[in-house]
Amino acid sequence: MLTKKQKELLSYIQNFQRKNGVTPSYEEMKSALNLKSKSGIHRLVIALEERGFVKRLAHKARALEIIKDGISSINVSEKNKNNLVVGNFVKSDNEENNKLSTLPLLGKIAAGTPIEAIQQNDISVDVPKEMMPIGESYALTVEGDSMINEGIHNGDTVLIKKTNIADNGEIVVALIDDHEATLKRIRKKGQSIALESANPIYETRILSAHRVKIQGKLIGLLRKY
Repeated sequence: MLTKKQKELLSYIQNFQRKNGVTPSYEEMKSALNLKSKSGIHRLVIALEERGFVKRLAHKARALEIIKDGISSINVSEKNKNNLVVGNFVKSDNEENNKLSTLPLLGKIAAGTPIEAIQQNDISVDVPKEMMPIGESYALTVEGDSMINEGIHNGDTVLIKKTNIADNGEIVVALIDDHEATLKRIRKKGQSIALESANPIYETRILSAHRVKIQGKLIGLLRKY
């Protein structure tokens, strides 16, 4: 079991990461929980780590990984039994029971011959909360069949975590020469980048590293039947 302060800190960190894409500083945590010193935050973080709720990442500033979700275990506020206290945020029971998040649908992404760069619009899609990572994300509509052997079909909606870095073998949104966007598996080979299809009728494209910018990586997929 977590104490009230431990639960409040865990939920504050989780909400801060979802909103900002980074972990709050100890000073920000101290202010959010109305503590007098950062040593109190340090003790709470250690307690959360010992209980398996967070993991401190070595050699990285402001880096905590949430291992277990603590929002569902927040105590009901004594002042208002109809609300749940989550860090500095107050959520109603109805909102807490809502299992969907909304993501902007930015446009189409090519899974085939690259198309023009993604254009933003005002459309959004509902996504199950359990599919959402920490940090900023967005959705795109797939056009083409070059990733069909990865189970990504024409017309699917892919969920993308916004990032400019990716490991070898990950499926990414790649922007080529600042005007062509495509969904491909990435391989880095020295000063070159290979963008691999998952359909034998399409060839792997080998490009100079400076021509390719990563705009995000695949985290999920939605499909209508």
